[in-house]
Amino acid sequence: MSAARVEKIVSALDVGSSKVSALIAGISDKDELIVLGTGQRESRGVSRGCIANMEQAELSVRQAVEQAERIAGLNIDKVWVGLSAGGLDSMLAPVEIELGGDRVEQEDIDDLLEAGRINLDMRGKTALHIQPTLYSLDGVGGVADPIGLHADRLGVDIHVVLAEQAPVRNIDMTARAAHLEVEALVVAPIATGLACLTEEERELGVAMVEMGAAVTNVSVFVGGMVVGLETIQQGAADITDDIASVFGIRRAQAERLKCYSGSALSTPRDHQEVLEAVAAEGEEEGSIPRITKAQLNSIICQRLDKIVAEVSTALRKMGFAGQSGHQIVLTGGGAELKGIADYLQAALGRTVRVGKPGGLSGLPEAHSGPAFANLVGLIHYAASEPVDLKGQFDPGGGSSSSGGGGLFDRIKRAIKDNF
Repeated sequence: MSAARVEKIVSALDVGSSKVSALIAGISDKDELIVLGTGQRESRGVSRGCIANMEQAELSVRQAVEQAERIAGLNIDKVWVGLSAGGLDSMLAPVEIELGGDRVEQEDIDDLLEAGRINLDMRGKTALHIQPTLYSLDGVGGVADPIGLHADRLGVDIHVVLAEQAPVRNIDMTARAAHLEVEALVVAPIATGLACLTEEERELGVAMVEMGAAVTNVSVFVGGMVVGLETIQQGAADITDDIASVFGIRRAQAERLKCYSGSALSTPRDHQEVLEAVAAEGEEEGSIPRITKAQLNSIICQRLDKIVAEVSTALRKMGFAGQSGHQIVLTGGGAELKGIADYLQAALGRTVRVGKPGGLSGLPEAHSGPAFANLVGLIHYAASEPVDLKGQFDPGGGSSSSGGGGLFDRIKRAIKDNF
């Protein structure tokens, strides 16, 4: 059996608050995604998912990409970049034109999408994605390809994801300063959803909680797309900071305690188990406090209570909370905390599973956990060659004839019909 031949190279870059990671993959003649090289460096100059110091962030990007290039044995100059923060917002913009019973032609599709340009209200933000969903004929939706069919009215819901302009420009400039051309900025939940959710889950309805180091994104998928998106300015690094602050230890020591000994669930034995933070270079062993596992888990759960309360509020705003039969998928670096899935399941009253990325051949074990879901998802997104009308629309926006309230009602109806 002949080996697969790589026909196209795609590269991804994830600039997070705790790490910057890069991945170079090849698309084979058999449509297989093959990992060629990966790189990772500590993230510097990034705060809550946004660039705070471009010089430091650029250096982290360069180092991560150079490591991936060395492993892959090739150089790259284009990347698909993930964006996990920056005032992310999602909406559906319905648009419809009259056909008078004629057959749908490609020109009609073009006219429909052009009409969508007028209907879009960017709300002073930058559009990251402008994608048509399924079409409708005379109000009946679910049509993938309407060309050749007859109808009096042709319609489509245009899915739009928006972000604040400054964070988008800053991350774009950081990549370009590292001599990388940005193929596209992809909002994290869309990329992560491709890596961690099944097609059926995205179609029938699912919520995804992506807990990064400093930002937690909560998204709802219905009909194969994101119909709701909320960003919470808290993450796994806040748990680490709480541990360091309460016990008076260094962040590195607190992170080690959290990862190796911490848990979101407690047992009676935790009061008897004493933990010791490893002394840093130059510190005496006796200067490190003795901490019980119960004390450590108590600090972890206090922060988790705050995060989960905001997650619950976000789900309720998007119409997901209180409904039964649909699960929550937890991913991101925070999903690696012991017991967190069971903790969320008890707190939210809904089935919770940890989503790990898949679909790439040769993915190193170190990059196969939920912390790298966005990075892997970017490769899936790039390989899918998505239809995006962003370049055809004026990012400055026009006014919306349908109004923001109408769009919000449409989103709520979509969720209500599916949950």
